[in-house]
Amino acid sequence: MAIPLTPSRFSSSYSGALPQHTANAPSMADSLPSIDFGFNDLRERMAQFTVRFDDFIERGRKRVLEERNVFRMNVAELEDSQRNRNQTITLLESRSSTHAQTLGKEAAETEEMHDAIQALTQQKEEHVARRSELKEEIASVQASIKQRREAQAAYHRSLDAQARHNIPELRFWEHCLGLRIEGTGTEDLLRFVYVCVDERDAERECWFELHMGGKEYEVTATKPKLDRDAVDEVQERMYESRDLGAFLKGMRSLFVPPVVARVNDVQN
Repeated sequence: MAIPLTPSRFSSSYSGALPQHTANAPSMADSLPSIDFGFNDLRERMAQFTVRFDDFIERGRKRVLEERNVFRMNVAELEDSQRNRNQTITLLESRSSTHAQTLGKEAAETEEMHDAIQALTQQKEEHVARRSELKEEIASVQASIKQRREAQAAYHRSLDAQARHNIPELRFWEHCLGLRIEGTGTEDLLRFVYVCVDERDAERECWFELHMGGKEYEVTATKPKLDRDAVDEVQERMYESRDLGAFLKGMRSLFVPPVVARVNDVQN
């Protein structure tokens, strides 16, 4: 690059030193030696500097562009990585929430199982206690049944012994009194049937039902129907004497027709 020379600078610097001459006088500049400032060399160096500077600028621009592209790529990768991290965080938060819900559900189920186990344990203890009570009750009932069986066996033995004594008497009643004893289908209720009561109709049956379940025996029904006062009187004599044979004879006499009864009295 050429450096311009301003005449004002040289004129001002030499104006005080050189004397004033007329226009026709020779100039001092003409007598000065020629000075070579090297402008061509300066221009060449300036051109080389410009080339190097432009090359530096171009390389700097390319480097900046490359760094910017690399930065943008890094930013894109970071953004992509950030998105992936956010997605991963969201997924992990969802899994964590699901896991927390699962843990809460399992904790609730565990507590319910503990409660159920405690309830079952309590029921087991109650059942064991109840089982012990039932065993004691069964043992007591078995003992009571055994006692009753023994008492019943003794009673049957007594009945058998009494029956051996009653069979001859019963046969006597059957033959002499025309008596037949029947069951009625009702517990503790027997029917005593007489035949040969009416001489006019020897096959005619008369009967009465005797209830034997209470403390005292009681005549509940008769056929034919008898006078209740007469029946009660026969019962009272049996209560006093405890003689069943006399009672059966007295009941038979109530079924005998009045006329036949008077004839029998005359014959006796």
